[in-house]
Amino acid sequence: MSFDLDLKGKVFAAPMAGVSDLPYRKILKSFGAALLFTEMVSAKALCYKDKKTYRLTNIEDIEGPVGVQIFGSEPEIMAEGARIVQAQTKARFIDINMGCPVPKIVGNGEGSALLKNPALIAEIVTAVKKAVSIPVTVKIRAGFSPDTINAVEVAKILEASGCDMVSVHGRTREQYYSGKADWNIIREVKNSVKIPVCGNGDIFSGKDAVDMLESTGCDYVMPARGLMGNPWLIKECNCAIDGTVYTPPSVEERLDMALYHAAKLAEYAGERNGIRQARAHLSWYVKGLRGASRLKNALTAACTVAEVESILKGGNEE
Repeated sequence: MSFDLDLKGKVFAAPMAGVSDLPYRKILKSFGAALLFTEMVSAKALCYKDKKTYRLTNIEDIEGPVGVQIFGSEPEIMAEGARIVQAQTKARFIDINMGCPVPKIVGNGEGSALLKNPALIAEIVTAVKKAVSIPVTVKIRAGFSPDTINAVEVAKILEASGCDMVSVHGRTREQYYSGKADWNIIREVKNSVKIPVCGNGDIFSGKDAVDMLESTGCDYVMPARGLMGNPWLIKECNCAIDGTVYTPPSVEERLDMALYHAAKLAEYAGERNGIRQARAHLSWYVKGLRGASRLKNALTAACTVAEVESILKGGNEE
């Protein structure tokens, strides 16, 4: 199986827990994301038929190529979870999380903890590949710690095990999101394998995307935190890569998109739950705007779409 999904660009939208929900993925797609991922889901929870977990795998045709990102540490469970995803969702590929730095995940031997066990990595990828007929990709970090940088070794193992693409975040697990991503690691991985490589880490502008592509030789780029409250980053990156003019959104456009996003979440999850989920997104949309602190405080208390609209319109009138 090759990583051939008829992609329409080089800019992917990274999977992020609490961010990559269905409504936001559809927004990101409208701005030109070539590839999308669900929030990470537990393979074990899929096997246990957990309803909340299944909801995270809901994919609509309009999104284009979307992959479900699964996490776990047991090859058999990961394989079964992948099998369920292919059978019961519209996922075009399976992505395996081997980069999450959160203590709860790492403490269970999952996410970036797997970087400490290359042999287990091979078992997991081999098992998942045997279980499905769609592409299998993996997201990793530079290594677990500064003393154990092993992304190149892991990438070679992934390729040998049948992995169709590897995404590399240029930080170690111990860095979390601090310091600077080491793009040299991404270049080293690209030079060591024949499968496509996607670069991740510190892409906050179109220039960053171009610089990463040129300095590492990677095939694709994957903004992450820069997309929080800023779906325009996808368009900015595409414009920079294509050499076309990019016009940043006005304050009014930012507030309109924030309201639209909140309304879509309310539509998707019910108004009460949807607006609760939207609060974090809303705080990102207004970040840096005049009166942002006051807006954020007001938005954290909002419970309805009408309340969000009133707060945002009030913010725009100042």
